[in-house]
Amino acid sequence: MNRDEIKTTLAQLTKSIASITDPTVITTFKILLNLVEALAEENLALKQENQKLKDENNRLKGEQGKPNIKKSTGAGSGNSNHSSEADRKKRRKKKKPKDKMRKKQKIKIDRQVTRQLDKNTLPDDVIFKGYEERIVQDLKINTDNIQFKLAVYYSPSLRKTFIANLPDGYSGEFGPGIRSLIITLYRDSGMTELAIKRFLHTFNIYIATSTISRMITEDHDLFHQEKEDIINAGLKATKYQHIDDTGARVNGKNQYAHILCNPYFTAFFTRPHKDRLTILEILCRNELKFTFNAQAYELMVELGLSDKRLVELKKIIKVGTISSNELDDILIRMFTNPKKYRTNRRIIREATAIVYYQGSKYAIENLISDDAPQFNKITKRQALCWIHEGRHYKKLNPLVIAHQNSLDAFIEKYWDYYGLLLEYKQKPLKTIATKLSKEFDDLFSTVTGYDALDERIAITLSKKDSLLLVLKLPFLPLHNNPAELGARAQARMRDINLQTISANGTKTKDTFATIVQTARKLGVNVYNYLYDRVSKTFEMPSLADLILRQSIAPSAS
Repeated sequence: MNRDEIKTTLAQLTKSIASITDPTVITTFKILLNLVEALAEENLALKQENQKLKDENNRLKGEQGKPNIKKSTGAGSGNSNHSSEADRKKRRKKKKPKDKMRKKQKIKIDRQVTRQLDKNTLPDDVIFKGYEERIVQDLKINTDNIQFKLAVYYSPSLRKTFIANLPDGYSGEFGPGIRSLIITLYRDSGMTELAIKRFLHTFNIYIATSTISRMITEDHDLFHQEKEDIINAGLKATKYQHIDDTGARVNGKNQYAHILCNPYFTAFFTRPHKDRLTILEILCRNELKFTFNAQAYELMVELGLSDKRLVELKKIIKVGTISSNELDDILIRMFTNPKKYRTNRRIIREATAIVYYQGSKYAIENLISDDAPQFNKITKRQALCWIHEGRHYKKLNPLVIAHQNSLDAFIEKYWDYYGLLLEYKQKPLKTIATKLSKEFDDLFSTVTGYDALDERIAITLSKKDSLLLVLKLPFLPLHNNPAELGARAQARMRDINLQTISANGTKTKDTFATIVQTARKLGVNVYNYLYDRVSKTFEMPSLADLILRQSIAPSAS
């Protein structure tokens, strides 16, 4: 019997549940329904695991695994859509219609053309009423190839030749216009190197793919420094930061792209791992150290270090801050076998790194994230994403109609409460905060009789402090969408180019992703900005300066 047949059978069995009066029978019936749900979920998980093992076995034999054919996402395809967008849209205020006049005001007029009518084709009594204006956008792509004549002098006494320099921005066979365009097409428009080559050849620019590759990845120290400046300014711009991560591919190996952002910037960091230490290294700008003190020892115990190991550690180490190499030496003395006690070593590293970070100049007080464990305890205050939490409920896929109804009803209440939090942010009164805190307790103490849902509700209740941090700090967003949008940008890069090969290529990818995404947030034309830097004219203000200007403006968050 497949899942759909089970649903049909259960629907028939539960039709008459309302007519049952014996409480013992009702209790037994509900227990059995939850047991069916649990067994169905377990069976589905076992089927998926079994198929993975079969596929791996076939691959080891040199055969093909089961083809990955995506299921239909239409009606009847199951609860595969975990987005909460439809639920949230109900509670949004309608957006104002777009102002067409504002769009026309942005359009640059390059030339004017007056069109006349042949009066011979018109009635004799026509009266001229002026002109009707219509703006038509068009584009011409012209080459600007330059033949430079560079003065050459030779000094017999020095046996040396002197040649006049090319203007700033010109090097090799290509000028700043082409260099800027190639970077823009690759980094902003998502074109591949081959597609860029075909595009340029169409307009009689002859360039090799290897040259395009070098322009994309090499000689970008200026932009690498701009990325650092963007991060420095971005961290000062708001009282909170968003963080997230997503998969990245480097030279055939899986790594992780970390996203750090707020309304004024988005920065990318590709690293081999996504653990807590990696995040701390990123936040400390690769200057992470390790502090041993009473706070660190308390945190070690909280993270699971035994009293025995803590006593041993205190005998070896003195209170203070040390480098990573110094900590390595201490851990080798404590744990001579490198293959054992990895958890203990990790706890000691993480606890001392967290204490160092929280007391450093880089410390962020308010971090917005999902509930992944690597984000916990890093900052003094962590706000969890309501949208991410809501997805856990959307992932539930009950068989029993009564359970489906309970789930739908609770999701509706969930987003109603979210709407109340949005209203509170607009008018943050203490009395309303107290009321919302009480309503949170009531909502997430609900018992529906659908065990999987009730367990999920209890988990949300345990996250109250992080989900309701907004009641104390109303300026905090309720979701982590900015970081997730950054993760999507990384995913699109991965879809188009699959991977980076070298460390320099990975670094350059992160740098230009940071510049492009930040420029978009600040309303800066990406090509114009890149051209300004490549040509070394520096007429445009830096993105870092714009972040600071916009963040201190009266309308800034």
